Amino acid sequence: MAESYRVAILGATGAVGTELLELLEQRKFPLASLKLLASARSAGRTLSFQGESLPVEALDEKAFDDIDIVLASAGGSTSREWAPKAVAAGAVVIDNSSAFRMEPAVPLVVPEVNPQAASSHQGIIANPNCTTILMAVAIYPLHQVQPIRRVVAATYQSASGAGARAMEEVKVQAQAILNGQEPVTELFPYPLAFNLFPHNTKLNPQGYCEEEMKMVNETRKIFSAPNLRVTATCVRVPVLRAHSEAINLEFDQPFGAARAKEILSQAPGVKVVEDWQANYFPMPIDASGQDDVLVGRIRQDISHPYGLELWLCGDQIRKGAALNAIQIAELLVSNNWVKPLVPAETQV
Repeated sequence: MAESYRVAILGATGAVGTELLELLEQRKFPLASLKLLASARSAGRTLSFQGESLPVEALDEKAFDDIDIVLASAGGSTSREWAPKAVAAGAVVIDNSSAFRMEPAVPLVVPEVNPQAASSHQGIIANPNCTTILMAVAIYPLHQVQPIRRVVAATYQSASGAGARAMEEVKVQAQAILNGQEPVTELFPYPLAFNLFPHNTKLNPQGYCEEEMKMVNETRKIFSAPNLRVTATCVRVPVLRAHSEAINLEFDQPFGAARAKEILSQAPGVKVVEDWQANYFPMPIDASGQDDVLVGRIRQDISHPYGLELWLCGDQIRKGAALNAIQIAELLVSNNWVKPLVPAETQV
């Protein structure tokens, strides 16, 4: 008999939380029940799911009783406090924050890259950073054929990476500027509308910000390649949704662009978008709302005989966060890496 699962979304009212809700419905995840959890200020709200209104509940000590899987997207401090409690209550936590990503005992999983890693979980599985996920999906198929020696990434990150309120802030700023007024900044340190700036996370002594070091360290862990040379420059740009990345790859021998395109055309989670005649390649506006990472401008690096260039766009809220988490949950279910407790006839 097929099984179904009792799922909780932690951070249900945020941008990623609402996307998780939509994906659970779209992908027909085998649910026995669904609990929506958020901060006390969001408690009492309702969200629509499968034609019904589900209440949003405040976190408390009993929130994870009778829960099999927790999809957590409420920030690092919340995850550090509540994820261990959920595990102690018997749940498996798929965490979208940075709280546990580099913990040696916590799998860091991109299902198209290292699905088997999820099998070794001890109650918590980490969802990688959005920019890392998008890049990993695009370059790992090439790495499998010919190991990558060095990655140089430049990211063009949308407001959605900072959440729904950040997207709204950019809209308000744009309207203010168009009306000849001074834009107000609350979430970002500088106006983002009609502007861009290097990612504003904390800088380390080498001058790399936290976002850049996430790409470095997480890629190495996901690829099981601790010596992989990775460098990144992360930039916030005035795009509402979907991140873009310019990637330069170095191999130990030539890797033809035509061969790379052929490989990526068949890779899971990737869609090659190239029209050289029309100069049409992936754009955030095309990637928004899409599951696949769009890849194009695959070309030889004219400065290096073993270099390859590519450009990608991916929906940060979807594949960069919510979809990757749902795919991890699907891995758990399909491989019996989470204990099924409820028969299918009791599904919601």
